[in-house]
Amino acid sequence: MQTLYNFHMSRHSQSAAGVLNYLKGIVHSSIQQEPTPDLQPETLAALADMCVAQAQEVITIKAIKDRMKDVVVAKLCSQCEEMFGDALKHLQRETLKSLWDRDWIPRVAGKQAGYHALAEYHQSRVCNSNKTVGEEIARLRHAVELFKTAQTRSGDATLFEVHLGRAQRSLDEAVKDNDFIYHERIPDVKTLQGIGKAPVAKPTPVPERFSSSFTDLFESLVPVGVQQALVSYDTRKQEIVTGEIGKLRESTQLLNSILASLNLPAAIEDVGGEKVPQSVRDKSAGVVEAGGCEALNKMITDLPDLLTRNRELLEECERQLKEESDSDAQLRSQFKERWSRTPSDKLTGTFQANAQKYRKVIETAVAADSTIREKYDAHKEGMELLSSGPENLAASLPTAGASTNGSNPAIQKLKQLMEDVETLKAERDVIECELKSATIDMKDVFLNALSQDGTINEPAISTESLGRVFGPLQKQVKESVERQEGLVKNIQEAHADFCKAATGVGGEREAMLMKLAAAYDNFNELRSNLTEGTKFYNDLTQLLVNFQSKINDFCFARRTEKEELMRDLTQGLANQNVGSAPNPPAHHQEAQSAQKSAPPRPPPPAANPYQGAPLAAGAPLAPPTQTGAHPSYGTPQPGNLPYPVTPAGMPAPQGYIYQSYPVYTPMPQGYNPYFQQQPQQPVGYPGGYPAPPYPQQPYTNYPFPPHQQPQQQPWSQP
Repeated sequence: MQTLYNFHMSRHSQSAAGVLNYLKGIVHSSIQQEPTPDLQPETLAALADMCVAQAQEVITIKAIKDRMKDVVVAKLCSQCEEMFGDALKHLQRETLKSLWDRDWIPRVAGKQAGYHALAEYHQSRVCNSNKTVGEEIARLRHAVELFKTAQTRSGDATLFEVHLGRAQRSLDEAVKDNDFIYHERIPDVKTLQGIGKAPVAKPTPVPERFSSSFTDLFESLVPVGVQQALVSYDTRKQEIVTGEIGKLRESTQLLNSILASLNLPAAIEDVGGEKVPQSVRDKSAGVVEAGGCEALNKMITDLPDLLTRNRELLEECERQLKEESDSDAQLRSQFKERWSRTPSDKLTGTFQANAQKYRKVIETAVAADSTIREKYDAHKEGMELLSSGPENLAASLPTAGASTNGSNPAIQKLKQLMEDVETLKAERDVIECELKSATIDMKDVFLNALSQDGTINEPAISTESLGRVFGPLQKQVKESVERQEGLVKNIQEAHADFCKAATGVGGEREAMLMKLAAAYDNFNELRSNLTEGTKFYNDLTQLLVNFQSKINDFCFARRTEKEELMRDLTQGLANQNVGSAPNPPAHHQEAQSAQKSAPPRPPPPAANPYQGAPLAAGAPLAPPTQTGAHPSYGTPQPGNLPYPVTPAGMPAPQGYIYQSYPVYTPMPQGYNPYFQQQPQQPVGYPGGYPAPPYPQQPYTNYPFPPHQQPQQQPWSQP
């Protein structure tokens, strides 16, 4: 798993370097202004060098872990040191230093020294294998110095720590062996041969397509003028195709109606008067294969549902537009000129025009559906006979005697003319297919015209192109219509000769054959029309759904705009200064003077009789007196006092000290004889014991009924 990760990381780093190099080459030509600092060529070059160095580092680490040969690892490390050196040169430019994190440059400098040390270390392993102990010791000493330099540059004491320990141990062993065994001279490291390099990581060139399934999202993006020219060209092309196909179908329908009125080709096949003509059998088989009246009736039944769905979509679109317009008009009439947003009728012009267009399209489709229904009802009986199958037609056809002789020259001529009719119909089918499939890519033509002339003469270019593509097909349509005129004339003359040579005619059988021929032609016509109508309604549904989505977005945006504007208006009204109050009339001032001259309120009651100096411990508390009480308010009750009161006749607790509190005088209120005031809970005694309840003071100034006389509490004073 780690190997796979290293592989992908190296590949992605090389791809990133290729992309950065590609951007470096096109940035000035693609941007018409001065690029931002991150897109400057120097910045892109530094980042590309960093990506390549990191890719080489991943490859080197993998080689070390895979225990590859020391000579190979030494070359990989040497190349890695060179790549980090190139990246460090770019990163240290004064114009780029401010773009990097502050630990980038020290880290890269440390890695450069570290991989130089690794290259020396692995090259010393090669010297150890070759028994060149002096060179081994020189390279190991240099490697140890470089490892320490890497840690100093990066500011990370753990960087290459393992490799440093390994190099130090190898150096100690090599020095020991040289001192006791080899006694080789240790050369200066500057005189040693350089280590080779193995550049494995390289920037990957940017491919034209990164994936086989790549799809360019902007491939079809063209200038606005070209897009408008393409739309106009498609409109002109569709008009030509629709017109020519309409001419062919109209001529074919006229030809079929003429043949049905002459009972051809059934009349020339019904020479015996008893068997079903072969052409009628073929027509019946074709109707049965197409599903018969059941399939036709199902398609007719489905049309109202499709129509209803499209009508509901269009009506919903019109309702939303009307609701938005009415809301805007109502608020505009309410706020007048303060309602400053754009009126709805100026914004919904395109929506209203499209809605009217879709409405007319639906009305035209409704008229066409009505025509289809009328044709189906008119030829339903003949279609049902054809749908019953060739075997059941014989029982439905009246019998008649021999009408003609098969060797009559008129019959042979009519048969030849019927073959010409079938040939003509087949040619028209081919022409219709060619008209529908004729295409030409005008995008390049319009782009060339725009680049050469600076403008597009769409009418001239489109007319020339359409004439070149559809000119031969239009000529074939014209020739086919003209040839039909001569063919119909010959058929009518041959049929007249055929009727003169007839020895007897079965009127009922002749009428039935004509009816079946007309039913077959109308069946094919109706089936084609219904297929196109179903496709038309489905396509229209998709258009209306997209139309409704756009209207929903528009109404949501207008609703948001309305709410913001109303909030601003209401906040402005709330903060608006309403002006100073009007001057009061003279009699108001007189009333105010009279109020000022009214007598003052009476003074408040005297101090509370309970307020005073502290009592001695155990001294009885005197009953409350009327002193200080207002004559109309009655005696103040203990429950109305903001301090605890000991009932009369009971000694106060030891150590309890009464304090002076401000007098609380209740507001006067009407007397209620049924009101009983709940006493406040007294403060408990010291030690956590509860105080006894306050006594209920009797009403002494009001006579109570005998059954409501207050009860004397046992601890109250008599």
